[in-house]
Amino acid sequence: MGIVSRAFSGRSREHDPNLPPGQYLTEDFPVLSAGPTPEVDTADWEFTIRSESGQVHRWSWDELHALPIDDVGTDIHCVTRWSKLGTSWRGVSLDTLFADVDTSFEYVMAHSYGGYTTNVPLDDLLDGKAWIAFEFDGEGLEPEHGGPARLLVPHLYFWKSAKWIRGLVMMEDDDPGFWEQNGYHIYGDPWLEQRYW
Repeated sequence: MGIVSRAFSGRSREHDPNLPPGQYLTEDFPVLSAGPTPEVDTADWEFTIRSESGQVHRWSWDELHALPIDDVGTDIHCVTRWSKLGTSWRGVSLDTLFADVDTSFEYVMAHSYGGYTTNVPLDDLLDGKAWIAFEFDGEGLEPEHGGPARLLVPHLYFWKSAKWIRGLVMMEDDDPGFWEQNGYHIYGDPWLEQRYW
């Protein structure tokens, strides 16, 4: 009979129904990135949504902060098996940002400063499911965690919450982004353990 230490296996889901299958609870906020951390000055930062017609909706840092801001309490789950429960964020709902966007396309490619991309169905960004987040735990979002602003889509694995977000481009098809092209699941539901293809 093998021995598995508690530190290795983490906290069992049986002890906490808020943990998706295969996840362990952490009190830390691990930093995982595909490349170097971009340094983006808020004076230069902007966020855009580009529709299929080529129309671009654009917000500067100050314009984003002039919009209604939500306080978001949520759990987050990383594909590398850690979960952090009861996290606190502030940001602008994608519902607000899409209010004047005319699109018939059903998919979005998120683009980050630094070149990272990830695909998300539009339905997973609307109806109170996603935000452009710029504060975590009462403080400005640190660069290693995606600051000055990141996409926050907490019901999907956390790689879908693209760090250093700079824009969304509407897509007709669900084309894969960076990690999806490299073996991660096209959708990424933690409750279904959709980690890899």
